[in-house]
Amino acid sequence: MHISFKPPMIDGVSPSCVFLPSLKNLQKTNGGQSYATILEFLIQQFPQISKQIWLDRIEAQKIYHEAGTLVGLDSPYAPNSKIYYYRELPYEEPIPFEEQILFQNEHLLVVDKPHFLPVTPTGRFVKQSLLVRLKQRLNCEDITPIHRLDRETAGVMLFSLQPQTRPLYQTLFQDRKVSKQYQAIAAYRDDLEFPRNYQSHMVKGQPFFTMQETEGPANSFTRIELLETRQDLSQHLARYQLYPLSGKQHQLRVHMAALGIPILNDPFYPKVQLKADNDYSAPLQLLAQRIAFVDPLTRQAVEYNSLQTLIL
Repeated sequence: MHISFKPPMIDGVSPSCVFLPSLKNLQKTNGGQSYATILEFLIQQFPQISKQIWLDRIEAQKIYHEAGTLVGLDSPYAPNSKIYYYRELPYEEPIPFEEQILFQNEHLLVVDKPHFLPVTPTGRFVKQSLLVRLKQRLNCEDITPIHRLDRETAGVMLFSLQPQTRPLYQTLFQDRKVSKQYQAIAAYRDDLEFPRNYQSHMVKGQPFFTMQETEGPANSFTRIELLETRQDLSQHLARYQLYPLSGKQHQLRVHMAALGIPILNDPFYPKVQLKADNDYSAPLQLLAQRIAFVDPLTRQAVEYNSLQTLIL
């Protein structure tokens, strides 16, 4: 019986996996070109990575066959197999805010995420992502986010700890059986009446990391309530309670901006204002405050609340 090997994660970062196609598929997709060695395949398949980097990774024993043996400079190409390699990660400046674990059992992990910390690794943030931090902290490679939360947004975030039960929790979000409550600080307008329901048709925008509203049937829905207001010499602000009734990316931020009350310190809406990654002077005033649902395993109603607050 063939047992596939996977190298362990290092400092919370899992190895990358590459599938080596069959010779027949190589002929179809690669103009008939074949490869004598795995090294030759990697150099040709990843032109953005220099030959020297692959040589260095092999020399440092950072590339493995799925059988668990190390890939060498002359290891022959093995069709229909996998290899694993560790990426070289550049130094990342630590993000100086810590997550808090609100709840944990063998299946579910609930975390209070700070502002500025991305949930999953991206090009700019790998070790300084919530997922990698948690994998390192709990020494668990199976941690997987169940839903999304923007880097700029703070608050309650759910993770699965077991691949076997993960679909049960993911289905709750797909079927909209999760109640989510947010708070936001934004401008106050006395010509707007609250509570109010807002809906629009949202699509990907430009730049690519933004969303925009267009003509079309509504696909995003938000309930907005006014909690309190504060006025001083420079501005009139309010605290709002937001209930996303759908799950579009940046939905709350887009809807508030469309009403003429963009969330305080929003770097994307209504206008993109890019900041340095280490500029922590003005966090987006949006907090995923509460999440509630019937746990699919215990059949009990559960509720998790952020320990953070927004100051009006």
